[in-house]
Amino acid sequence: MELMRETPEDGWLVEALFDTCFAPGRTALSSYRLRDDVPPARDLCLLARGDMGEVAGAIRFWPVRVGGRWDAMLLGPVAVHPTHQGEGLGAFLIQSGLDRAAVAGVERVLLVGDAPYYARFGFDRLTDVAMPPPTNPDRILGTWDWTGVTGAVTRALPEPSPVPTSIS
Repeated sequence: MELMRETPEDGWLVEALFDTCFAPGRTALSSYRLRDDVPPARDLCLLARGDMGEVAGAIRFWPVRVGGRWDAMLLGPVAVHPTHQGEGLGAFLIQSGLDRAAVAGVERVLLVGDAPYYARFGFDRLTDVAMPPPTNPDRILGTWDWTGVTGAVTRALPEPSPVPTSIS
């Protein structure tokens, strides 16, 4: 298995993997509204290629804002092709992504998932953070520094380019 950074050219392969692993309506989930018109954090997005070059697994991270003040990374989706499930690849992708995020100086990461599974990566339930409805609040999890962070999770839109006030 070879772990590498996802490139823009890999996008369609990763999307095909996500389509294979998740229900056809995956993009209707509320967490996808946080990704609309926002590019993923490319330096943190990883894919694993098998011995024959196939995409065996992938993980993505997306910048978000919490309470209009705090930056965070939204982890997900993470997927492992059915032919590679049960090999520990999902855990490897998650830990590798978190390691890269830590090196990059990311202060907090959140996701929507099952607390018993993600607890081993340091995720706990976030009681004062709200994802767009209809997200189950019990599934909103975070790791690292969430002290004092409260509010709704929103898209992290790129800063607009400065508009000249006069044209010479």
